[in-house]
Amino acid sequence: MSVDRVASNSSAQYMLTQIMRANDALDVSQAQVASGKVATDYAGIGDKTAALEAARSAADRAKAYQANTNLALTQTDLQDTQLTGLAGLATQLQKALQSAAGNSDGTNLIETAKSIFEQASSILNATDANGNYIYGGQKSNTPPFTCTDISNLNSQPIANFFVNGKIAKTVLVGDNQTQQIGVLASDIGTDLMSALNTLYQLDTPPGSLSAGLTSAQVNTLTSVALPAATQAATKLTAAAAANGNAYKSIQQAITNQTAVSNLYDGFVSDIEDVDMAQAITKLNSNQTALQAALQVTSRLGQLTLLNFLPAQ
Repeated sequence: MSVDRVASNSSAQYMLTQIMRANDALDVSQAQVASGKVATDYAGIGDKTAALEAARSAADRAKAYQANTNLALTQTDLQDTQLTGLAGLATQLQKALQSAAGNSDGTNLIETAKSIFEQASSILNATDANGNYIYGGQKSNTPPFTCTDISNLNSQPIANFFVNGKIAKTVLVGDNQTQQIGVLASDIGTDLMSALNTLYQLDTPPGSLSAGLTSAQVNTLTSVALPAATQAATKLTAAAAANGNAYKSIQQAITNQTAVSNLYDGFVSDIEDVDMAQAITKLNSNQTALQAALQVTSRLGQLTLLNFLPAQ
């Protein structure tokens, strides 16, 4: 009579299969705990793959819009300062004319006009951090305003000094949603330069408006130069207000984009991220299961009928 092992070949094969399954489960749970993800490939995601990729795409698109609108927000903020400055210069010219006419004294009037011209020219030819001309439209690589001295304004039509493009910059803030943020130099500078030119040409001969004014000169200032300055101030104030509205719209767009991005990031997380507490619990359970399967298999290989025979 032979003393064989109690475990049969079939039972041994069964336990080996259980070991393999337990080992595979342990590998998966270890990978999940290490990566924080349900799986590192689409096979592990299963039938949720299409939803996962759609959510990722939507989130990435919202983030791209957000990056663009953040840059646009910076530009409109800069434009707000500059447009407010231009409106202030036009108002300064308006007040200088009112003071000169009211006091019949043009002392420093032309000097004020020259200073306003220089400051306004600098703003019209302002550049951004990349060296692009802010008010050049699609022609952002050349100065949009070409006159360099107030005395030259009368040499040709004012419009000829503006060589900016005709298309104002826009930004895509959402699917099929655009917001104009660009402002053209010709739109904001023509009236102010025309008003300055009108005043400068009234100073004939040169210096005639630099002291006491005659009633005829006062009448000319109030009927010709002052209305031109008032019109420039009104339009520039409106341009600054419109830029402010664009700024608010962009701020709202960024808020919406952030909300959409967070929403889709949440969808992605729900699909691919594991609940870490559950994953750790499962890891511990799989470790225990594998250890138990190994112990049982080891014992099955060692058991024989001698283990069950009574001692003599």
